[in-house]
Amino acid sequence: MRKMQGTNLPKLSVDEVTNRIQGLFFSDPVLQNLIVVGEIVEIKKHTSGHVYFTLSGDEGRLSCVLFKNDAARVPEWPRKGDEVWAEGRVGVYPPRGSYQLYVRRLTPQGIGAAARAREELRLRLDKEGLFDPRLKRKLPAYPQKVAVITSSTGAAIKDVLKVSRNRFPQCSIVIVPCLVQGYDAPEEIFSAFVQIRPLIDVDAVMLVRGGGSRDDLNPFDDERVIRAIRSCPVPVITGVGHETDTTLSDLAADVAASTPSAAAERLFPDHIDLIRHVDFFSSSLSRTMQTDIRKKKDNLAHFQQLMFTHSSRMVERGAKILQENKRHMDLLMKTLLEGRKQALSSVAGALNALSPLSILGRGFISCTKEEGEVVTSVDQLEIREKLILSFIDGRSNVRVEKITKTGEKDEDHAALSGLLE
Repeated sequence: MRKMQGTNLPKLSVDEVTNRIQGLFFSDPVLQNLIVVGEIVEIKKHTSGHVYFTLSGDEGRLSCVLFKNDAARVPEWPRKGDEVWAEGRVGVYPPRGSYQLYVRRLTPQGIGAAARAREELRLRLDKEGLFDPRLKRKLPAYPQKVAVITSSTGAAIKDVLKVSRNRFPQCSIVIVPCLVQGYDAPEEIFSAFVQIRPLIDVDAVMLVRGGGSRDDLNPFDDERVIRAIRSCPVPVITGVGHETDTTLSDLAADVAASTPSAAAERLFPDHIDLIRHVDFFSSSLSRTMQTDIRKKKDNLAHFQQLMFTHSSRMVERGAKILQENKRHMDLLMKTLLEGRKQALSSVAGALNALSPLSILGRGFISCTKEEGEVVTSVDQLEIREKLILSFIDGRSNVRVEKITKTGEKDEDHAALSGLLE
């Protein structure tokens, strides 16, 4: 900057003026981070992906630009006449020498615009499969630890705590406080889900808030919140607004309830009912066991009777077979004995005929020497030799007095003289 001769006015180039004005914008913290509320009067999406639009107030207009990276996060809903909240910073655009709003985030306001934005987002996310019923996970039957994302001062957390104490007091509750209403609520809800990830012992997450106007529920239609729900590692149940309200978060959640209290009643089992069920099942199990035991006893008695009858029949049949076999054996033994008797009788008769006793019984005697030698010829004898004569009924000791062979004349008629003992 320099002064012109003959005047005290500073002399600046165009670029210097532009930079000075840019510096004024940068020095104002309000203009570097603000939300501008206005109505879209012009809008154009460039082939580069950038979106250029103009916001109108009661008396003035403001040029705005939404760059490609930020525009990708905004549904293609903006139209002329829509009221929006544009978050960003004010700066100078040097090529045109004009100031404009550099928008980071665009949020619809008003029933028509918000409804269109919500529907367009729903269709896009549904096409991605984020609302697919097959992705729904079952809530834990008996949760031991539950994280609750909600306002720490709202009525919703009080309702959840009251229901949990009454129904399932053994469950631990971890409160993750955040805003659930307003412009910054979606970012805080998203951050709350990020905080839950390290808590590996959490069984489920509750995302709840009390009733309000439909606009108050807009944070639960935010894409960041919806994706946080679907990426949560444990089942998520929502209880947002009134019974008639339905948000995109409800569609993304594993289970959606009409109110915070309804969500708590859905998640926490009633311990009194559990006790009743245990008693009922215990009684039912006892009755079933008794019935089963009785049936088993009846079956056992029936089988015992069958076994007894079968055994008796087998014994009776066996006895008959044994008796029949005995009769056959007796007949066979009798026949065999008769045959043996006859054979023995024949052998006995033959032996009897050959027996020395039989010979002795006919008047013959047996003669042996004292040393036991059988005398069969007179040639074996000597005079005065002692002999033993065996009769059928006894013995006699004799001595040889005379020996006469067959054919020789026996004049003395004396052969032996016996010495009876």
